[in-house]
Parts: sequence; structure tokens; C-alpha cells
Amino acid sequence: MFLSEEDLNKFDKDGYLFFPEMFNPDEAALLKQEAQRVYSEDRKEVWKESSGVARTAFAAHKYNETFRRLGAHPRLIEPVSQVLDGDIYMHQFKLNAKAAFDGAVWQWHQDYGTWKRDDGMPEPRAMNIAVFLDDVTAANGPLLFIPGSHKSGVIDAGHDLETTSYPLWTLDNDKVLELAERGGCVAPTGPAGSMLMFSSLLVHASPPNISPFGRSIVYLSLCHVDNHITKFNRDEWIAHRDFTPISKFKDDCLEELVNQNVNAAE
Repeated sequence: MFLSEEDLNKFDKDGYLFFPEMFNPDEAALLKQEAQRVYSEDRKEVWKESSGVARTAFAAHKYNETFRRLGAHPRLIEPVSQVLDGDIYMHQFKLNAKAAFDGAVWQWHQDYGTWKRDDGMPEPRAMNIAVFLDDVTAANGPLLFIPGSHKSGVIDAGHDLETTSYPLWTLDNDKVLELAERGGCVAPTGPAGSMLMFSSLLVHASPPNISPFGRSIVYLSLCHVDNHITKFNRDEWIAHRDFTPISKFKDDCLEELVNQNVNAAE
């Protein structure tokens, strides 16, 4: 899947694009099923909230076949390669959960701020792809974006080590307000299987989920191969050190697994 000129112009202006129902209901159901399987595993890559519910599962593409295929899916890889103008590798892969009633906040931040400071990524030639594994609504902790904030470059941030179980370089409230007064604040919502792609410089956050409905999103953080990280302060399963260009699967690679599951059940 490649982007149109209109898409490219919108991405340049806003810093993100949203594609509702990029994956069909069967593909989305498979991804959700496998996410639940990953969250239940007892392994170091699966982090929990203080309440014990899953918060983030890292590197699932390394130990789960469904997510291995998603991590090289052409609907995700092609538009990022197009924008970054070349081969890309997987910098980070994570499943972020916001459990019903207990899902915690993600503070205002830029992803590249962390990648630059903690991982030594030279330039913001990287971005995120997000795929909704549940219906994301105004009620269950959607992502919040400040359109156009990616044009501000790398913004000063403080290292928050206490608010949640995952440390972030976060922006102060005055700066967030300044940016939002210029660009507004949006919360893309849509059905399971929808896809977002957004700049690594885009300022974003998400509120707690106190609704009775869970919300999981899988994120691929993709980087140009010539822009790979130079520091190895974080575990390899958080900030990957394999800079091999991603080789795409076929477009029906998830449908193959759906059909295998159907045939096995018959």
C-alpha cells in the first residue's frame, strides 16, 4: 500500500494519517486473540501495571507467528518506506494495553525524544505505525495527538521515572498548552483493524481508561536502516539491534493464518 500525493501532503501538515478498517474483521480478531495470548505469558518482555494487568508486551514479533507477519506486513511497511525514502528496520515492537477500569495514563511526549536520548538515534528518520486491536472510542483511552507539533523539532523534556511503570521523556504542561493552542488536539477513533501512522516527533499522549471496555494497540516503531541507534543502554528486546531491512510478507499473510485456524477447528 502506497500513499497518494494528498496523503503525503496531509502527513507533512499534520504529522499523522489515519486509515479506518485497514485490516478486515477476521484479521483484527486474529490479532486480538494473539495479543491476549501474549499478555498471559510469564516472560520478561511482558510488563504489568501495579494492579497486575498487562501494560506493555515488547518484541512479540520475535516469539509469536502472527505478530512476526504483522511486523513485515506490506500495508504497514510500504507507506513508511515511502515516507522515509528507503529500507527500514524494526526499532521497537510493542503491544500496549489499556485494561478496562485499570488502564493507566501515557504522559505527553515525543517518541523520538526517547530514541535520541536513550538510544542514540541520529535523526528523526523514524515513525510509528499503530493498529487497533479493539474498537477505540472516546471512552476507553484513545491516543491524543497535537496536529502539526512534529514541526517543532525535538522539544525539551524531563525524564519521568515515577508516574507509570514505563519511563518516558515527558513535556511540561505549559509547552503542551502552547502547542495545542496552535494545532488543537485530536483523538482518532475507529473500529478494530484501523491503522495510524505518525511522525516520531508528533507530540502525543493517552488518558487513563476507567471505562468497562479494554483497549489494545500494537505499535511498530520503524527506522531507516541508515539511521540506526548508536547506544545500547536498553535491553535488546526494547530497542532492537538487528538493523537488517525488513523483507515484506504477502498481503494475505494474516488471512493464511485465519484460514489455518478455521480448518483446524473443523
